[in-house]
Amino acid sequence: MGDHNPQEKETVVRHGIIELAEHWIIAFSGILLVLTGIFQLPVAKRYFITDIPGMAWSGDFIFTLELHYAASILFIAAAVFHIIYHGILGDRELIPRKGDVRESIAVIKSFFGNSKEPPFHKYLPEQRLAYAGMAVIIAGLIISGLVKVYKNIYSPGLSPAVLWWATTAHNIFFVLFVLAIIAHIGALILKPNRPMIRGIFTGSVSREYARSRHPLWIRETEQTSEPSGSEEARPESRDPVTANESSVQDGNEENGEK
Repeated sequence: MGDHNPQEKETVVRHGIIELAEHWIIAFSGILLVLTGIFQLPVAKRYFITDIPGMAWSGDFIFTLELHYAASILFIAAAVFHIIYHGILGDRELIPRKGDVRESIAVIKSFFGNSKEPPFHKYLPEQRLAYAGMAVIIAGLIISGLVKVYKNIYSPGLSPAVLWWATTAHNIFFVLFVLAIIAHIGALILKPNRPMIRGIFTGSVSREYARSRHPLWIRETEQTSEPSGSEEARPESRDPVTANESSVQDGNEENGEK
């Protein structure tokens, strides 16, 4: 009972409200883009999706196309905002670093008990690599999609070769986007990553989890949250073991002087 540390039950903020909004807008609009993109093909009626209550709209080509365009506006707006907002703030935590591939392999090995995970910062190395991959996929989807929109709205006579390349690229990035979503969800199912699910919905994770797996990040946040001033002027910020030893030593010195 006396060894219980209530601090371990606390949480630590991992994502702010803006980051959560970015994530869910991209997730929602991205899934809507996937569904409406599939419904652009003659599959809804063929596979009786239109017979499902509330899904009759899936067989309407014009409606699903307009819905696809509406979702793309949200998708592009969130992606552009993400780049500008975090660029202004100078956030570089998700940018891949040297050694991420090597550390990612070590993490995968640790899942099978073949090695121990190294201490991490706020994001895991595989998260940074996945972020870079997703950025390329999203950029490819947006650029190829804009070419197709330009053809549909402004230039019906667009070069067949350009349209073929844009359509092929869009389809490839579409498949990669779906696979990336599956991989993203699958990664969270793994037991070591499950504590991060809470952060996706609430923005915070268990401090115990953060200390055990992201000690470098916790150390940085605790250092930046400390008030300014000398360590001598703030004995409560010192390591409790060191502070206790210092107190005993000071007491012995005072007794010696007396």
